[in-house]
Amino acid sequence: MYSVKQLADLASISVRTLHYYDEIGLLTPSLVTDNGYRHYDEANLLRLQQILFYREIGLELTQIKTVLDSPNFDLLEALRSHRRELEKKAERLQDLITTVDNTIIYLSGESTVSKRQLFQAFSDEKQKEYERSARLQYGPKAVNESIKLWNSYSQEKKQAIGEESNQIYSDFIDAVEAGKAPTSPEVQEIVERWHKHLHYFYEPTLEILRGLGTGYNEDPAFNATFTRLHPALPEYLQNAIIEYVDQLETAEIVRMLAEDEEKRAAR
Repeated sequence: MYSVKQLADLASISVRTLHYYDEIGLLTPSLVTDNGYRHYDEANLLRLQQILFYREIGLELTQIKTVLDSPNFDLLEALRSHRRELEKKAERLQDLITTVDNTIIYLSGESTVSKRQLFQAFSDEKQKEYERSARLQYGPKAVNESIKLWNSYSQEKKQAIGEESNQIYSDFIDAVEAGKAPTSPEVQEIVERWHKHLHYFYEPTLEILRGLGTGYNEDPAFNATFTRLHPALPEYLQNAIIEYVDQLETAEIVRMLAEDEEKRAAR
């Protein structure tokens, strides 16, 4: 049996977190003594491991509870699934490490490294893996149309689009570091440029814009990407984009009301 502090130390989480998991029914101690002390057994330990695994891949606590409490939940199969996902992540990280190593060698002049090796982790083969993942998340039709549109561009145009994208996110980072509010006119102008930039890839609806804004902060992959650019960027982007979408939706409602008023006046 483990005390709450022993389990917290073992899992490198806080005692408060374990108390909260108990409160929401996610991890109930196997024994609570008359004086209120919580004690956990091996089954609790394994369940906590699963909770932390699922948190690592971005599931909300309510989703994790649903998964673990399902009568069809198979711990052994879950562990095998976690292992497969970790192997994929490990392979991706190793590719990035190799690419960084090659770049260090190239810049230090220690050895001859081809330009292609500098982009090894971003190869067409790797991009196809990301495309398969995106199809599962966004649907094959939307992804295929976006890929078709992108492939229709010349290399010069692709490069220009990439440079434009870099400038947009650089401006976002400058705004973060300057302490500008995400809702400020200056930042909203950057969001508008970002919105127009998306048309190079697909026609972004308000629903898509809102989903991207939320995803940039709450989706683990997006969050990790933008955190590497600046630790505060994911949440900043979410707040800025949601404000932008709210303004567009308000403007659309005002426009529709005005049209209705004109129609009534014309009768």
